[in-house]
Amino acid sequence: MPIFEITLITLILLMGASIVWYTLLLGISPMPSSNKAQTAMLHLSTLANTHVESDRDFKKGPIVELGSGWGNLLIAFAKQYPQQNIVGYELSLLPWLTSLLFIKILGLKNITLHRKDFLKADLSQASLILCYLYPGAMLKIENKLKKEPGLLKYLISHNFSLPSHQAINTIQLDDLYRSPVYLYQFQKALQ
Repeated sequence: MPIFEITLITLILLMGASIVWYTLLLGISPMPSSNKAQTAMLHLSTLANTHVESDRDFKKGPIVELGSGWGNLLIAFAKQYPQQNIVGYELSLLPWLTSLLFIKILGLKNITLHRKDFLKADLSQASLILCYLYPGAMLKIENKLKKEPGLLKYLISHNFSLPSHQAINTIQLDDLYRSPVYLYQFQKALQ
């Protein structure tokens, strides 16, 4: 077998092992938001932006995606809000590298991508948080945000709700699962 084929097979096996390892470690696989979910999240962010006292309020802090995966939502938000700082957190190596590659190729200067656990990150300056996580992570996020007062005004979640908060708007996607996308509004801090 030629060296090229051996190298290619080894690389594919390592990439697959990396995805499996981080899925087991984090409790969720890197799943990109569908185009329908992306569109709904962008729409809800526009609604959130019109609800704040002034356009400047929305833009005081960054838009932060927790578990940014392959970067498709980060890129969509960076294009929708080119003057806004967009921040992503992703621990899984292959999706993180893929996101970095696409960000470089597209020349998006308003994205900062961290390979870091978002539960250990300072989210107090975020004006909008985006997430597509799982119920256990949503509970952890809610508890974290209660402890970190700051600029946070909105959170948009695809598919999973915050346990003890009422969404101000919900879009039911026209997909196989009728997936919900939630918009939450907060005061200066979660109480």
